[in-house]
Amino acid sequence: MSNILIAVLIIGGLGIIFGMLLGVASKIFAVKVDERVPKILEVLPGANCGGCGFAGCSAYANALCTGGVKPNMCPVGGAAVAEKISDILGVQAEEKEKMVARVLCNGSPDRAVQKYTFDGPKDCHSAAVLGGGEKMCPHGCLGFGSCVSVCKFGAISVETGVAVVDVEKCVACGACALECPKKIIKILPARSKYTITCKSVEKGKITRRDCAVGCIGCGICAKNCPKEAIVVKDNVAVIDPSKCVNCGICASKCPQKAINKVC
Repeated sequence: MSNILIAVLIIGGLGIIFGMLLGVASKIFAVKVDERVPKILEVLPGANCGGCGFAGCSAYANALCTGGVKPNMCPVGGAAVAEKISDILGVQAEEKEKMVARVLCNGSPDRAVQKYTFDGPKDCHSAAVLGGGEKMCPHGCLGFGSCVSVCKFGAISVETGVAVVDVEKCVACGACALECPKKIIKILPARSKYTITCKSVEKGKITRRDCAVGCIGCGICAKNCPKEAIVVKDNVAVIDPSKCVNCGICASKCPQKAINKVC
């Protein structure tokens, strides 16, 4: 009986000693949390969309307090959140240009030549595996809405077989662009109202064969642009948003109607 009591006392004593050591260690090795982090998290919308370039709001808040990260990177919160974060950090608020997602395709089924009818799972990744999808154009929107499924803001939908972005709802988080297997969704400045709705880099003859509204790289838009905001690169026209003044001349001159005004 005495042996059992001694063993209990020894184990109990060791438990107390280890507990004290753990308590001391927790204080010595404790990671100090910047008191600004929880304040910033209260301000952030909590969407965890990744539009700021970080894994989520918590990662962004910690990065802000570490330094080297701008307070205006939250696309959901916009200018209002950026100003509040700037106040918490004690820095000057910076205005960030509004960006939106643009779909670089306008090839609806009635305009784009179809190779076959896809009867598999209704998602773009499954369709892309089977010969690149239904369309002859290897760069066309597959229209099964994988981008729609990842948008947390209801800003994208599929209309007449092609993805369409609601610019009023879009926060430019980039989730749709990452999800698209054809990589035809780009994040561009909202002030640029005209978009080349084609991303085909095939030669003009092939693009014309595959799609009635594909860019054939003829360069007419570039020649008629008064601001030299358009160039033809890899057989497809590209608009420089920093030069574009939204005059619309390019759209009116395009023989393929591959340049369209977006709201």
